[in-house]
Amino acid sequence: MSAHNDDALLDARIRIDNIPPEGREIVVKATEAQREAIAERLDIPAVDKLEARLKLTRFRGGLRVEGRLDAVTEQPCVVTFVPVKQVMGEEVERVFLPAAEQPAVAVAHPEIYVDLEADELPDYFEGHEIDLSEALVETVALALDPYPRAEGVSVEDLDLPQDEADESPFSSLKSLIDPDRKA
Repeated sequence: MSAHNDDALLDARIRIDNIPPEGREIVVKATEAQREAIAERLDIPAVDKLEARLKLTRFRGGLRVEGRLDAVTEQPCVVTFVPVKQVMGEEVERVFLPAAEQPAVAVAHPEIYVDLEADELPDYFEGHEIDLSEALVETVALALDPYPRAEGVSVEDLDLPQDEADESPFSSLKSLIDPDRKA
């Protein structure tokens, strides 16, 4: 994460030296123009709301960010293409550490142990500022429904023509089991 980013999608830059030892609570609320830019970035029609209430505390020379992100997005239904609203309430928990603490690149080994139960890896930053914009947009992106569907709609409701022929690769073998069946 860079120290200063003029292309940030939100006004969420935090100077670490301005965070008191007891921490600070902030509210990040996207403007209409910012929501439009986020929707474009996520390749969805609209982001109707994006608001995060976060508690920032100093942590090992960096910052621990905890809180909640509330968003309302709009995507096309995968069946009918009508707009579908999705209301999100996501917990945010991220750690940002100075780039100096970033581990050196490890040498590739044939066997790599991955602990799936471990906490997520921290994000690293340079300088005295952390831009939370990407972390918040990433949270929305991960919460998006990959297959949004309008309520009560299913593929069966579309009255699509059904193929009479069995297209299975094993359909011709069925005739060996049942000689009266034609392949």
